[in-house]
Amino acid sequence: MNVSPLPSVDAASVPADALVLDVREENEWAAGHVEGAVHVPMSDFVARFGEVTESLAEHGRAYVMCRVGGRSAQVTQYLVQQGFDAVNIDGGMLAWDGAGRPMVTENGAGAFVL
Repeated sequence: MNVSPLPSVDAASVPADALVLDVREENEWAAGHVEGAVHVPMSDFVARFGEVTESLAEHGRAYVMCRVGGRSAQVTQYLVQQGFDAVNIDGGMLAWDGAGRPMVTENGAGAFVL
């Protein structure tokens, strides 16, 4: 059986207006995240799948993010299997930060990758 490679992109190539789906846990999100990202922790993903599909219907493609790319790869694979256009962000938030892409927090504190 031929398994197609997981669609992925490096952090520097994610369009500024892209739908970023952040699947990290609450404490990771609070430390710093992409402004405008949709936060659905992987642990809540199945329960909140309706929210995800609504966002996908609006934006078309999801760029899936976690800390280093492992959890987001699993979520990306699941979305692709369900027929959605999803792309894993290689290296996750660490790569995003390393590429100098902007991050925010909800309380205005300095953003960092936890």
